[in-house]
Amino acid sequence: METVILAVVIAVVVLGVLGGLLVGSRRKKPLPPAPPTPPDITAPPAEPHVGEEAEAPRDEERRTIEEVGLPEGSAPVAVEEPPVVEAPPIEIPEPTAGRLVRLRARLSRSQNALGKGLLTLLSREHLDDETWEEVEDTLLTADVGVQPTQELVERLRERVKVLGTRTPAELRGLLREELLTLVGTGMDRTLRTEPEARKPGIVMVVGVNGTGKTTTTGKLARVLVADGRTVVLGAADTFRAAAADQLQTWGERVGAYTVRGPEGGDPASVAFDAVKEGKEMGYDVVLIDTAGRLHTKTGLMDELGKVKRVVEKHAPLDEVLLVLDATTGQNGLVQARVFAEVVDITGIVLTKLDGTAKGGIVVAVQRELGVPVKLVGLGEGADDLAPFEPEAFVDALIGD
Repeated sequence: METVILAVVIAVVVLGVLGGLLVGSRRKKPLPPAPPTPPDITAPPAEPHVGEEAEAPRDEERRTIEEVGLPEGSAPVAVEEPPVVEAPPIEIPEPTAGRLVRLRARLSRSQNALGKGLLTLLSREHLDDETWEEVEDTLLTADVGVQPTQELVERLRERVKVLGTRTPAELRGLLREELLTLVGTGMDRTLRTEPEARKPGIVMVVGVNGTGKTTTTGKLARVLVADGRTVVLGAADTFRAAAADQLQTWGERVGAYTVRGPEGGDPASVAFDAVKEGKEMGYDVVLIDTAGRLHTKTGLMDELGKVKRVVEKHAPLDEVLLVLDATTGQNGLVQARVFAEVVDITGIVLTKLDGTAKGGIVVAVQRELGVPVKLVGLGEGADDLAPFEPEAFVDALIGD
């Protein structure tokens, strides 16, 4: 009996051990994961169409590129050519001979107040001291200057006293003679642009900001071309934006060649190259437009002297023209004096003489510098720059 019980216990223990081993082996070997479920792929919504294309797209037979036939002969390909920029037509400037005479009416409209005022005063029956003081005031107001005014009044008093009775025609002739003497008929007013035994003539244009130097240089080119000269323009005003463009436009109108440099570059270098080009091409005249500068700025004035020295490495300057705004009056004389100390001024160009300018500035500036007025500007037109003619100028002052 005891033997049977022992056998049963042993059997139970063996079965327990075998069961534990079976469970442990199952834990060590996990079951393989289930295969992933494929995602549901839905077709994208069709792009909306309008009209006949609103129907659902149909499957069409597609061909490869080898199966597509090419048309016989290829169509010509149109090549657009760049637009041709036509050069502006060359203008023929108005002849300079007698130009101031033709512009006399325009000049007289703004200038003959001086002449009319003097004639009115001198026509009085009794010319007392008070009347002569009014004559002096009239001349001073016209920017004639103190010294020239005193000289003119003294001569007029003597001649009127000798003349006695005075008819309007006699007074006009008397006043014309004295004004011509004051303006000066014996000064050489020709532009020296034809030096002997060499080419080109070299002209430098200087002046204060705002006097119209670049425009005057362009108009002067027209004057020279009208007289049959070939011209090179040197755009040495490298500080003012568009100054070179402005000068080149003036040159293109009359067929003048323009030499320019980079904006802000050395003006002396541009001036040097302009003269060099003029010599190599055999042109008649080189006009050099310099930058406008304040007469009170020492550094700028010294630079102007440098431009002059560099140019003269080629040849001496034939003309140095100072451009003055005639409306500035006596202030223009201060500017002229400073420029004359830096460069040797050989001639004056008076611009804006058709506006509020007083005709007496011609006399004053000539006395101040000892150089003649050679050109006057009488308007905004391209051909309104005229060689100064004393007779025509005085006739415009006193009117008809």
